[in-house]
Amino acid sequence: MHVEVWSDIACPWCYVGKRRLEAALAAYEHRDEVTITWRSFELDPQAPRERTVDGATHLAEKYAVPRDEALAMQARVTETAARDGLEFHFDIARAGNTFDAHRIVHLAAAHDAQDAMQERLMRAYLSEGELISDAPTLERLALEVGLPAGEVHDVLSGDRYGAEVREDERSASRLGISAVPFFVVDRAIGASGAHPPEALVELLRQGRAANPPPAVAASSETCDADGSGC
Repeated sequence: MHVEVWSDIACPWCYVGKRRLEAALAAYEHRDEVTITWRSFELDPQAPRERTVDGATHLAEKYAVPRDEALAMQARVTETAARDGLEFHFDIARAGNTFDAHRIVHLAAAHDAQDAMQERLMRAYLSEGELISDAPTLERLALEVGLPAGEVHDVLSGDRYGAEVREDERSASRLGISAVPFFVVDRAIGASGAHPPEALVELLRQGRAANPPPAVAASSETCDADGSGC
């Protein structure tokens, strides 16, 4: 069984969804039959290297709400994430373009380290205040995961894996994916949003039974593609 997960590193619900997928896999009786592939999705392809305003200000501007309301939105996500064992620090987050980070995830896939790289990048952005559009930062994080230094340098100094990122995004468009995380089982059944682990277990069981329901399951716990999303 092949589970593809479209996500963005800068998406808090994607990190929550990752934890819930891990919990679902731990409870799933056929875990050894499941292969996970992380697919690239940029919430804001036009994002600058680093935003000049903080996340709360950006949210307030995007949704035309007071900054206090934006801060409350972040607090709610932080509280939810904490229940899944994650520690978010939006107050120190440095938002920027995620294209190069996605290219590094593709490099990691070639070395059977994709999940570890995805995890490290999400933690760096959402918990540690790292600027994941910064090449030296990406290089350091990739080396922490164990990727070859020479290949990491070559990727970041050129355009390698850029085509793969774009193909992931085209696939998302063909599948009608406009918000992440989005889980797809064998290109036959999908679920949008950071569903609870028990719901993801059921998705896996339905996929294995090759008897998917006619509609895509949806959740409000997503980041959308018309800006930073969250």
